[in-house]
Amino acid sequence: MKFKLDENFASRTVEVFRAGGHDIQTVRDEGLGGASDARLHDACRAEQRCLVTLDMDFSDPLRFDPAECGGTVILRLPVNPSLRLLTAMIRGFLGMIQSTPIDGALWIVEPGRIRVHSTREL
Repeated sequence: MKFKLDENFASRTVEVFRAGGHDIQTVRDEGLGGASDARLHDACRAEQRCLVTLDMDFSDPLRFDPAECGGTVILRLPVNPSLRLLTAMIRGFLGMIQSTPIDGALWIVEPGRIRVHSTREL
């Protein structure tokens, strides 16, 4: 699966995705740090990559339609989360994509639950 990680994720997070065999690009590595949300969404659309972010602005499918790209995953973390919790949440949704298509869908990942919103037929 092709993912683009937003600028708020460190290299240890990148390694969790790579360990799962995923194709990862980061906003920082591509020089998109500080870019507008629209520019980031356009990059994901052009590359057909699923955006993984903490930014709730991407939860508005009228502004940022996940069906135009490889999908959108928003991690909703508690205040001062541990690396262990972040890693568990990422592994949880990576495990779930084995049975539930993420392409074109909006996923909200929270501790203990994952909500999937799709405009496409599954």
